[in-house]
Amino acid sequence: MSHNTFGHLFRMTTWGESHGPAIGCVVDGCPPGIPISEDEIQTYLDKRRPGQSRYTTQRQEPDQVRILSGVFTDESGVQVTTGTPLALEIANMDARSKDYGDIKDKYRPGHADFTYRAKYGVRDWRGSGRASARETASRVAAGAIARKVVPGMKVRGALVQVGPHKVDRANWDWAEIDRNPFFCPDAKAAALWAEFLDGVRKSGSSVGAVIEVVGDGVPAGLGAPIYAKLDQDIASGLMSINAVKGVEIGAGFASASLSGEDNADEMRMGRDGTPEFLSNNAGGILGGISTGQPIVARFAVKPTSSILMARRTVDTNGNDTDVSTKGRHDPCVGIRAVPIGEAMLAIVLADHYLRHRGQTGQG
Repeated sequence: MSHNTFGHLFRMTTWGESHGPAIGCVVDGCPPGIPISEDEIQTYLDKRRPGQSRYTTQRQEPDQVRILSGVFTDESGVQVTTGTPLALEIANMDARSKDYGDIKDKYRPGHADFTYRAKYGVRDWRGSGRASARETASRVAAGAIARKVVPGMKVRGALVQVGPHKVDRANWDWAEIDRNPFFCPDAKAAALWAEFLDGVRKSGSSVGAVIEVVGDGVPAGLGAPIYAKLDQDIASGLMSINAVKGVEIGAGFASASLSGEDNADEMRMGRDGTPEFLSNNAGGILGGISTGQPIVARFAVKPTSSILMARRTVDTNGNDTDVSTKGRHDPCVGIRAVPIGEAMLAIVLADHYLRHRGQTGQG
């Protein structure tokens, strides 16, 4: 009951610790014949990789992925999945356990130190072990495979809020995401965030963020009406990401302030003979089942718990004390959460696509 596996038909099991020799995952249930290469997976890992700007941790990890099993180069020279488990490995190259030596007996407020000790009776204090965001690199690798399972699907993500500062949706430009270090679709907001985060970083503090992920090209019919709702599993996948404290689908919490007529996504018959929705407050999901519209979800990430500012706490011997964390940490961990959110959405959609295909024969 260690709970390291996510999914039903498309299943991801992650392994490894932040300061161990390596991390990785096993992906089971991937259909055979899907072209996949280490370079394709690396593209997404590079988006999450630390040390690429002064706004993220300066831990220097190449995050080079190795495919250990589950692929074969066919007669045409293309490497494809075989339908057997894919094992992926990412070496840890720049762990500095000594950075944590002074606080190994202290519980960091807001972190999982206390709860891990309470549950297991033992805690890996070197970078938090499995509680570290380092584990999420494995999810990004698995997500690169999941993206290829649903034909025509495209999953994208963006940072839409840093601390109290939100993007202006009138300025939304997906192309802008690749032009700044924040995955921000609003150039003006990105400039503001740069100045704001410089101040946060220099003060030794941290701030939270909100990420939006969108799945385009998702067919109607994925999900189920009761215990396998598509939005239920999306929420579960996104909430499983380290430091996530809230998830919403479509209009989300804002729907509570709407009237019934404003919230309802009205419909008209399209020229191709299928219904068209005039809005998407539902985030592409009705009754737990996809509508064929874009799947839209957002999740809130709390401020990084490891900060330079001293906080009151207790130690493992029951003494009151203070703690401040030295070393390399993200002033806003939400920045690197964008490719992680994309990966988890892709994994859920791939899993539900295979479930739908298995139950109905469609897809």
